[in-house]
Amino acid sequence: MDNQTDTAVPAQAETGRTPRAPRATIGLLVNDQPGVLMRISQVFSRRGYNIESLVVSPAHQADTSRMTITCSGPEDVLQQIILQLNKLVDVVHARDHSQDQAVTRELALFKIRCGVPERTEILQIAEVFRGKAVDISEETVTIEATGTSEKMDALAAMFAKFDLREMVRTGKIVMARGTQVT
Repeated sequence: MDNQTDTAVPAQAETGRTPRAPRATIGLLVNDQPGVLMRISQVFSRRGYNIESLVVSPAHQADTSRMTITCSGPEDVLQQIILQLNKLVDVVHARDHSQDQAVTRELALFKIRCGVPERTEILQIAEVFRGKAVDISEETVTIEATGTSEKMDALAAMFAKFDLREMVRTGKIVMARGTQVT
């Protein structure tokens, strides 16, 4: 299922690390006006929520934009953030899609320095992840891939054994399935 969230947090004693707060995915439809992003980010900042990724693009309605925010912080604060976002003048609506049946995707580009002998293995790995080469030079290959954030994490881990020079990721986008509103 594509709507996975990080709700399972390993115990600190088992991993030796501080437990990570659960992630939430929030979809917003906003008026396309200057200052909207600043006002939205202030709502998160005041409540101690960390924005991990933010994607903004034009929406299907004129003069509106679609935002997808992936964030982490205390679960009990999330509903307060959604309520506050919905009170902002330029927010048409804000919805938490963490538990929804939703389609989530992320785009990633990976630039790997490699010689001819490694290139075949890199291209085979990309193919398994349904990625494709979008640039090949004598010294590098650039792979494009889309999928869930977890899939992009796995692909990055596979490419880490090579000379991964650059990685650029869009952040998560979300669309509710069926007739649900995103």
